[in-house]
Amino acid sequence: MTIRSIDHLVLPTGHLDVARARFQALGFTVAPEGLHPFGTKNACVYLADDTFIEPLAIADPLLADAAVAAGNVFVARDRTFRASRGEDGFSAVVMATADADADHAAFHAAGVSAGMRLDFSRAYVDAAGRSKTVSFRLAFAAPTGVGDTFVFTCERVDAPVGGRGALADHANGVVGLSRIVGCARDPQAVEGLLSILVGRHPEAEDGGLSVAATNASISVLTPAALAARYRVAPQRDAELTLRGIVYRVADLGVTQRVLEASGIEFTRIDDLIIVGPADGQGAFFGFEETSS
Repeated sequence: MTIRSIDHLVLPTGHLDVARARFQALGFTVAPEGLHPFGTKNACVYLADDTFIEPLAIADPLLADAAVAAGNVFVARDRTFRASRGEDGFSAVVMATADADADHAAFHAAGVSAGMRLDFSRAYVDAAGRSKTVSFRLAFAAPTGVGDTFVFTCERVDAPVGGRGALADHANGVVGLSRIVGCARDPQAVEGLLSILVGRHPEAEDGGLSVAATNASISVLTPAALAARYRVAPQRDAELTLRGIVYRVADLGVTQRVLEASGIEFTRIDDLIIVGPADGQGAFFGFEETSS
């Protein structure tokens, strides 16, 4: 199997302006708003490792209704997540791919396809205010045991080249992703999902499973292990939920000073800073120093 890298993470929010203000208070640079042709919009946070965080809101409910009726899996799964989990959350892990068509065929052959593949384009505004059109192809998987969480692959057909420039420069010192943290009552039940998602078999870790993508790891922990390791409230759901994002930072002291200046509450656990979920931030965020 080809080992995949993480492309981006989707965080639904009820109000994009609230998410923007929260991310800025955390020390992130937030890109200009992007509008999808199917009724959703985002304000992305681009990282220097070529991943990004996608706060996602509804821009046009009627257009979103039409997209769902036409079989748009992205909008339909987002709607299901919001109906079940609320407006703020962490709904999807998206893996990079060079061939969404092949992924769709593989998901279908494995009996885990979530529906039709999706092609779309949208306007992208860079740090200098220049606008261009970017295009993507998405393939969706829906294995058993994931509940409202959804996963898909993303082929960047026409995307910005040469990096994101100032959009990937963050006051909090974040340079990339370290790991994604999920929770399930029985982590072994999502072993197949992790294998499909990343392209390699996960390994056992204390209180759960972990699998290393090429650019970050994904851990699925029991509720007790999650609470003990990250000091966040355990969950009662049996199926997989995405709970946190841990970022790599160049200097944890810089991160701490930014959070203190913004009045952001946090917990320091050795060399890890944890910030709990809040309006516009549907997951806990962790920050850890790295030399790479």
